[in-house]
Amino acid sequence: MAVSNESSESSKPPAPNATTSTSKLETKKSQLTINIIADDLPYEEELIRNPFSVKHWLRYIEHKKSCIKEELELPLEKRKFSDKDLHYLYERALLQMPMSYKLWSQYLKLRLLAMKDSCLASPAAESVNNTFERCLVFMHRMPRIWLLYLQFLMDQQKITRTRKTFDRALCALPITQHDRVWDLYLKFVMMHDIPETAVRVWRRYLKLKPEDTEDYINYLVAQGRLQEAARQYEWCVNTDAFASKYGKSKYQLWSELCDLLSNNPEETSLHNAEAIMRHGLQRYVDQTGRLWNCLAQYYIKSALFERARDVYEEAMRSVMTVRDFTQVFDAYAQFEELLLSKQMEDAKLDDQLQQDDFNLRLARYEDLIERRALLLNSVMLRQNPHNVIEWQKRVSLYASKPKMVVTTYMEAVKTIDPKQAAGKLWQLWVDFACFYENNGQLKDARLILEKATQVAYVKVDDLASVWCEWAEMELRNDNEKQALQLLKRATAIPGARVDYHDESETVQRRLHKCLKLWSLYADLEESLGTFQSCKAVYDRIIDLRIATPQIIINYGMFLQENNYFEEAFKAYEKGIALFKWPYVYDIWNTYLTKFLERYKGSKIERARDLFEQCLEKCPAKYCKALYLLYANMEEQHGLARHALQVYSRATKSVPPDQKLELYNVYIQHASQLHGIAKTRAIYQEAIEELPDVGAREMCMRFAETERLLGEIDRAREIFVYASELCDPRVTKEFWDKWTDFEVQHGNEDTMRELLRIRRSLQAKYSTQINQMSAQMLSSAAAASTPAAAASADSMQALEARTAAAAPSAAAVTQPPGEARILFVRSDTSARDEEVAAAARVPNPEEINLDDEEEEEDLPQPKAVPSEVFAGLK
Repeated sequence: MAVSNESSESSKPPAPNATTSTSKLETKKSQLTINIIADDLPYEEELIRNPFSVKHWLRYIEHKKSCIKEELELPLEKRKFSDKDLHYLYERALLQMPMSYKLWSQYLKLRLLAMKDSCLASPAAESVNNTFERCLVFMHRMPRIWLLYLQFLMDQQKITRTRKTFDRALCALPITQHDRVWDLYLKFVMMHDIPETAVRVWRRYLKLKPEDTEDYINYLVAQGRLQEAARQYEWCVNTDAFASKYGKSKYQLWSELCDLLSNNPEETSLHNAEAIMRHGLQRYVDQTGRLWNCLAQYYIKSALFERARDVYEEAMRSVMTVRDFTQVFDAYAQFEELLLSKQMEDAKLDDQLQQDDFNLRLARYEDLIERRALLLNSVMLRQNPHNVIEWQKRVSLYASKPKMVVTTYMEAVKTIDPKQAAGKLWQLWVDFACFYENNGQLKDARLILEKATQVAYVKVDDLASVWCEWAEMELRNDNEKQALQLLKRATAIPGARVDYHDESETVQRRLHKCLKLWSLYADLEESLGTFQSCKAVYDRIIDLRIATPQIIINYGMFLQENNYFEEAFKAYEKGIALFKWPYVYDIWNTYLTKFLERYKGSKIERARDLFEQCLEKCPAKYCKALYLLYANMEEQHGLARHALQVYSRATKSVPPDQKLELYNVYIQHASQLHGIAKTRAIYQEAIEELPDVGAREMCMRFAETERLLGEIDRAREIFVYASELCDPRVTKEFWDKWTDFEVQHGNEDTMRELLRIRRSLQAKYSTQINQMSAQMLSSAAAASTPAAAASADSMQALEARTAAAAPSAAAVTQPPGEARILFVRSDTSARDEEVAAAARVPNPEEINLDDEEEEEDLPQPKAVPSEVFAGLK
């Protein structure tokens, strides 16, 4: 028997009273009737035995679901079950177990699924609401139930009831689960046009999550509630604990607040707007340009133009960087330009008052443009008030205003600290004095320079520059005696001894050892003073031990010009005693030159002593010119034998790269003094001393000399010796010269000997290169193998093999001792016999070059004797 009775639910939500709700559920228990078929009996019997088992109820519910699912394929009039049967089954289960979250959750989801395609304004929706209310009597601690209910209410567009339900949820749930509710709550208040309610809800939410203040600000700006947005911004920037969830810095928040205030002065209408912006200027000194512009924009939007102009002027007087100044100046200029253009558009300028106002604005704009360079200079001086260069630029900007120039100079010298000055502070004082000098106020210029000499400069040279400029000024005004008195006063020696490099002493006490000042003093005494006064100045420089080689040379030249030659030589000797090599080279060179010019050959022994004293400690790098000067003196005023001895000493004293040049000079002078035949010993010595390149060139010159003397065999021996130093692939010039020599003076045998030597040397150098390449390849292969871990031992073995092979290679490359050119016999008959005998001996290393001209002279190959092969066939 089928009975379908629908439970009557009240339209009003029940009060959250557990006793009353339980009694109502028990009353409904007797009213519930469902369709029971034969397949349901086993489940009903189980429930009778276990009425409080969730597992049995769920199994019964699944059975009902499967039955309903099967009947969905049947026509509507033939169906036995409907969704209401399933609802009644859930209601029966919940009457038995009202605290089961699983049953309530499945039941509510089933009811919501049934309302998916239904009208949310129908009574069925209210029935679902009542079901949720009955559930929340028991499940008020379950956030998922609340979220399902709240979402369902939001879909029904019941704003007030939904808001109250949100508040009930927040009261019922613990605070740790409020996040899940607040996300939906904010979404709800923002999807409806209820700004006052939304603001109140946001304020409550921010007490829990203050880090979401930026989202609240965005909402306020979107709703046009800018005053509240400004207050929230102010809270963000003033709260140190606040951290932006979007990664914004405090400056960015300040910037957004200032933009909001400056662009909407009337809407925000904060009484402390200017104070807020000025507080930002104090906090962010590196970004003041933009904040100043915001403050000025605030007054411009408020139509307070004069106040905005005052703000711009204050900004340009206070900014510290060029970037901030550029931002403020550009905004200021644009503001003035817009005011001008606006006045020209709105007014016809017929009235005299309007014309005067326009002229005033135009004058302000032109004055602003003209002041730009001066304002920028002020910014640079605020950055570093001790920058001398910027003060000089400021003076140049006031060039047409003498009073401002004087004021600027006075302000500069008062402001700049000498210890921190960037630039030449002394130059600023000198320019100050020159300004008075150019205007004919020489007395005031002297007062300025007198004060400049008392400044505590960092370097002595700065103070010396002031004294020098003062003396130059007196000279320009024809006060020579005054200039000498100034320099005498500046170089006065203090009572106590002071070290020039002692920085603990003032520069005024160390000034007497400044060479710059003494140099000018010496020049003035030399030009304007007497001989004795100038000599005293130079002597004083030497006594203070501050002289340089140039000072010594100048002193000597001064004495020579006044015909005090011996005094000049004494001055040179004092300089030589003061300095060491190589600084004394110029003094020695000048001393020796002037001595020879003065005495020529009259004091030859004294000159020799000077040269010997000079060359005793002279480094090899500087002795070449001195040796040549010494030898030239001996040639002109001494003995030729001594001159050649000097040249011989020079060739052994100079560096290797200068020996070839000196040997050439030596040979040239020897041939001029004793004839060309006397140069043989020099050639032999040069060949032994010079490196390969120089020895090769000297051999060719030696051979040419012997050829000119008619000693053909001696020349040939020289070529044979030099061939050991010449790789045929590199030194083509040598072999061509030897070939030309043999063509002119040789014969067939000598030419054959030349070719044999050339082939032998080609083979030798090729073999050496191949050996070197093989060693390099073997080294690389050893390094690339897995045994490279023992690279240290391999390198030691390779070095040992190289050292063992070095003597043999030296034996090959070095010509034998007998072949050294000690002397060459005039009689070459024995040598010819030796050469002929050597030509008849076959060379096992001879290389066949297949030259057609040589094939005719080569001997025919001989047959190999049969005894060589023994029993082999």
